[in-house]
Amino acid sequence: MLLEPAQLRLLALVERHRSLSAAATALGITPAAVTQQVARAERDCGAALVRRGPRGATLTAAGALLAAHGQVIDQHTREAADGLAALLGELSLRLRIGAFQAAALHLLPPALTALRHRHPDADLSVVDITSDLGMPAVAAGDLDLAVIASWDEPPAPPEHVRVHPLLTDPMVVVLPDDHPLAAAHPPDVALQLDQLRDEAWVTILAGHAARAQFDRAAAAAGFSPRVRFQTASYDVAQALVGTGIGVALVSRLALTNTPGTTHRELTPHGLHRRLSAATLADSSLTPLVGAFLQLLHDVANDVTATWAAR
Repeated sequence: MLLEPAQLRLLALVERHRSLSAAATALGITPAAVTQQVARAERDCGAALVRRGPRGATLTAAGALLAAHGQVIDQHTREAADGLAALLGELSLRLRIGAFQAAALHLLPPALTALRHRHPDADLSVVDITSDLGMPAVAAGDLDLAVIASWDEPPAPPEHVRVHPLLTDPMVVVLPDDHPLAAAHPPDVALQLDQLRDEAWVTILAGHAARAQFDRAAAAAGFSPRVRFQTASYDVAQALVGTGIGVALVSRLALTNTPGTTHRELTPHGLHRRLSAATLADSSLTPLVGAFLQLLHDVANDVTATWAAR
């Protein structure tokens, strides 16, 4: 004999309300359905469980024994429902964001400001991450959305993660402002990479995807770059260029206009990084993800339009 949890809970409700119709109301079903379920439970256990009378319904000794276990099930059912409602309420306001530095500086602030105006009670958190950690954090459920960068190849997400393209961030060359090439080429005139073959370079650390892209581009331009300094930060690279010790490739979004520097576009175009947002494929439990993603698209479009206008 194997009784179902629903049968035990039904008996607990009959005992509590002293009525089959009241138990039916509590369960959201018809009295006829409750009568059928009681009859089935009695058949399954081979004993009478409910006495029906003019004043309602009472339980037999067997029914009362089973109802005691049903009370526990009913309590857990109500606690589960209350817990789920609370969780869904929290999730509806929660948004945990991760972003690398340039995105956190230039893309997130206007999007976050707009989100706060639309959802003033939103529960927001932002963490500074490197792009390689963004997608795993979303996949593990530690973040709801991560803004990441990729070079050359677009990111390959796990099956339950979706990648949303935001913008293409071109690479530009940052020069000391007294560099001969800066004097010979006005700001609206692009440089070719092979014009920089004899320069000392400040580059991203070896092993990073950005560095691999630069090394391939230099090889295609017919030279091996003379690397003087390596760093993990475009900010540090621009600060070093400002001292006059070298030149650097920096993404357009990461430009800081450091004193003592200027920059020029590269031609032919092609060196760039892709900025994307990673989310779970199903974000229905966290509706602010979709709202914030749309705001990020709006900001990215504004940034791209500004670059084009310049």
